[in-house]
Amino acid sequence: MLVCRDDYATVRSEFVWDVPTYFNIGVDVCDKWADDPDRLALMYRRRDGSRRDYSFAQIKRLSNRFANVMRRHGIRRGDRVGILLPQSPETAIAHVATYKMGGIAVPLFTLFGVDALEYRLGNCAAKALVTDREGAAKIAEIRDLLPALEYVYVIDGAPDNCFDFKALSAEASDQFEPVKTRADEPALIIYTSGTTGQPKGALHAHRVLLGHLPGVEMSHDFFPKDNDVMWTPADWAWIGGLLDVLLPSWHHGVPVVAHRFEKFTPEAAFELIAQFGVRNTFLPPTALKMMRAAGDDVAQKFNCNLRSIASGGETLGSELLDWGHRVFGVTINEFYGQTECNMVVSSCQSIMDPKPGVMGRPVPGHDVAVIDLDGNVLGAGEMGRIAVRAPDPVMFLEYWRNPDATQEKYIGEWLLTGDMGCVDEDGYIRFVGRDDDVISSAGYRIGPGEIEDCLIAHPAVRMAGVIGKPDPQRGQIVKAFVILADGFAQSAELEDDIKQFVKTRLAAHEYPREIAFLDELPMTTTGKVVRRALRDLA
Repeated sequence: MLVCRDDYATVRSEFVWDVPTYFNIGVDVCDKWADDPDRLALMYRRRDGSRRDYSFAQIKRLSNRFANVMRRHGIRRGDRVGILLPQSPETAIAHVATYKMGGIAVPLFTLFGVDALEYRLGNCAAKALVTDREGAAKIAEIRDLLPALEYVYVIDGAPDNCFDFKALSAEASDQFEPVKTRADEPALIIYTSGTTGQPKGALHAHRVLLGHLPGVEMSHDFFPKDNDVMWTPADWAWIGGLLDVLLPSWHHGVPVVAHRFEKFTPEAAFELIAQFGVRNTFLPPTALKMMRAAGDDVAQKFNCNLRSIASGGETLGSELLDWGHRVFGVTINEFYGQTECNMVVSSCQSIMDPKPGVMGRPVPGHDVAVIDLDGNVLGAGEMGRIAVRAPDPVMFLEYWRNPDATQEKYIGEWLLTGDMGCVDEDGYIRFVGRDDDVISSAGYRIGPGEIEDCLIAHPAVRMAGVIGKPDPQRGQIVKAFVILADGFAQSAELEDDIKQFVKTRLAAHEYPREIAFLDELPMTTTGKVVRRALRDLA
């Protein structure tokens, strides 16, 4: 933990990593708290508004039962287990059970379409999947394309060729001896978007949780404190929901609120914060902008008593910072990182003055700098590539079975974030922009290559190029430039059909919100789309 002091320099100088040789995420976030039968772990609000609370002792028993189910089915140490569920008790139980049995969890977003699921489950050769009936229906369409997938556990019944998660768990023993995993042993694969081709699986070790802790503690003003309660609308399938909120909170024995919004609205967010006594929240910039746009009178209708707000994925302006202070009485702390190396920069109102337009300072324990192409650290005010020095407990092990992409991620001992920036005289890091074509929309990192591949699978599309177009609400939106195949003519109906095609096959957050039809695309001599030229067109 960070030592609470009055200034950043002291906090940084006094921090020392303590990563043991053996460490298991499931034991750490659950079993170590389970001796107290009443210690609250999860407050779950169902879709109908009803509530059910879970203690750490209950989570331990339920995760032990499911671990025994998987072990009985021959799932072993190192096997990949997909988890295709929204925020729910079963999502957390599946994660804890997978870690305790030495498996590798693969969180999957519920809005993924069949193409996105087929690639990820096939790429990691998942042996098992935990999902609900909605997810099982998607998997049924692609099951024949996933030869490694032997077991599909469904939490709300058992369709054909699936297993009943709850019935099997009820029959299993609640006693389980966790596997003694090394801290640097694989625990988790989270797929992240790149500029070309399909997403890459960032493989993380059990130590990734320990690596997140200083950043979480700093961005929530020396979390935890008495009576803290954590919540985020961010899905637990993403690193922001899983490793910025759920697992760090449980590491500290802090209860978490879980709820799946059918549609995020400011009123619903304010109401949930008030109802559950939420004290700490990670709110992506888009959510903050929506809540601010609702007006101060909406916020004032609810008795919100937040102690800390953290946000990341996009730099906040002075208007949002002023709004947070006016409405909640706190300064929103910004943090920065990425799937491969997260929570490495943060602000912290307790020990530093907020600076609109900057992300913060390096989190204690992480060596973050701006470097040139030769790996030299640049001076204050010089533009370069934001990088993190290896080794680092929060840093990924590799891209799953992709050594070339892993190697390209580094210059010497520096891991490249893919972002450009500069450092000021006080050590604050300013984000300037991407040095590649990854799109940042509403907190999601979206690779244009995967969308382009999906677009050209539509019978009307001959060629496509995809970029991020600036947008005041989302930061960027996905915009596609399309050349139609012979026999097709531009129309509003065709445009909607193409959008729906991407939305259902990939994900709702990845479909192009704008489509422009062109006679030709700007291309390099080697046949690659020149996205910079498309951005100029946009």
